[in-house]
Amino acid sequence: AEKSPLARRLFSISGVDGVFFGRDFVSVTKNDAREWLLLKPHVLGALMEHFMTGLPAVEGAQAENTLDDLHDPIVKQIRELIETRVRPAVARDGGDITFVRFEDGIVYLKMQGACAGCPSSTVTLKSGIENMMKHYVPEVLRVEEA
Repeated sequence: AEKSPLARRLFSISGVDGVFFGRDFVSVTKNDAREWLLLKPHVLGALMEHFMTGLPAVEGAQAENTLDDLHDPIVKQIRELIETRVRPAVARDGGDITFVRFEDGIVYLKMQGACAGCPSSTVTLKSGIENMMKHYVPEVLRVEEA
């Protein structure tokens, strides 16, 4: 939270235990002492106030950009599948998934937020994401967590 004015603002709300940023979403975790019905207006207010200031969510954050994206059509296709099909589904559960690399037929992904360490994340990775990747991108042999 040190590098995030938004996270500092959200953590100042009584009952907020965790804040996770995806590229296009924010996930807030509450403690058991507060009900969402009471906490939600404070969280939404803090989000609105923050974005009205024009400050970034994270200071010094830079967009992910690698040469692979410019030159490797397989990596482009993998990234597109992750962005359009995988990330929205994972985000609904309060998590995020990011592409790390594609090497020797293996796609390395990083699970974050609520998905990191979740027992069902391995099933999601292997049964769901791996099968989809292999179907749409024949060059993919496996999907592994980075």
